[in-house]
Amino acid sequence: MKTLRVLLADDHRIVREGVKQILLDCADLQVIGEAHDCDELMTVLRTTTPNVLVTDLSMPGKSGIELIKFIKHKHPELPVLVFSMFKEDQFALRCIRAGASGYLCKDAAPDLLVTAVRRIAMGRLSMSPEVAESLLRDPGVQTTHDIACLSEREFQVVTRLAHGQTVTEIAQELFLSVKTVSTHKARLMQKMGFANAADLVRYALNNHLVEESLP
Repeated sequence: MKTLRVLLADDHRIVREGVKQILLDCADLQVIGEAHDCDELMTVLRTTTPNVLVTDLSMPGKSGIELIKFIKHKHPELPVLVFSMFKEDQFALRCIRAGASGYLCKDAAPDLLVTAVRRIAMGRLSMSPEVAESLLRDPGVQTTHDIACLSEREFQVVTRLAHGQTVTEIAQELFLSVKTVSTHKARLMQKMGFANAADLVRYALNNHLVEESLP
């Protein structure tokens, strides 16, 4: 039986410990390293050769789609399984398009995590049938109320708006001009079909955007 080497990246130690225990209960899975942010992840990758990377979507430093693209640029052959609190129907498609091989919500059953790790190690994709159908049916079309249609910067802006930040506060945090953030806001409102800020907040509440850490 071939042993699969797994690298874990999550900024919460208790999450890493939980995932590690699930994987170590399987004879064919070995955890060879851990990282709590993107910088540490890159350092570990310079000295290890994992078969699979299991990573959170939101960590200090690079995060979200930017993190996935960065990892795949540096290590294009490394299969990436995103293990996130974000609901799959809202974020999985964006992650797959960015280069991830699989996506799993953190409230999934432990056996699904093991199956996903083994599956992407074999060069397959691991996602729900609904996400797979969306990817195959229409991989590039922007649809109303589909957050997958947003650019990475628009996604960063919409999550911060959902958390109640003003355009000025977002501009300061993302090191952008107020005009640029306002432009991103106008575009995402149009793409998502929002008529006003109340629509945005209602959507954020219904889809759990305000329960997660900011990307």
